[in-house]
Amino acid sequence: MATRTINESGIELIKHFESLRLKAYQDSVGIWTIGWGHTGLTHRDGTVYEGREITEDEAVALLKRDLKTFEEDVENCVDVEINDNQFSALVSFAFNLGGTNLRKSTLLKKLNDEQHFNASKEFKKWSKAGGKRLEGLVRRRISERNLFCSFPNPVVKKLPDNWEEAYKNL
Repeated sequence: MATRTINESGIELIKHFESLRLKAYQDSVGIWTIGWGHTGLTHRDGTVYEGREITEDEAVALLKRDLKTFEEDVENCVDVEINDNQFSALVSFAFNLGGTNLRKSTLLKKLNDEQHFNASKEFKKWSKAGGKRLEGLVRRRISERNLFCSFPNPVVKKLPDNWEEAYKNL
């Protein structure tokens, strides 16, 4: 069981990028989802089904329970000392992309080689879906990098109009 947990800045980052839905819906690939991205698949508990409704307090409890898996993933694959913001940024990354992607990433390799600065530059490489760079993923990856670097107010809510060109220079 994880002894370390994501901090409040990490939870707020995840909540910002995951839509809160109090009524179950099918995601883009048909998986029943509720709360902040809870599918029930992680726990095989069958908590998500058509017509299911929950309160915001229940959504918070589901999120915290789901995060335990990713907190454990980060604890198990990071071999160097990291601060709470770095840990929380990596938990957000794994929550969105899965622990397997974190474990196979150059981000983790550089971090475990104690190249923290170079590791922080790796977040931006994970902003594509279906081969296309997406603005929402760019904002999330920059926000995770900002948290990793302990910048104040890490969440990026809007990108400049020329974000695609500017993003190349990060």
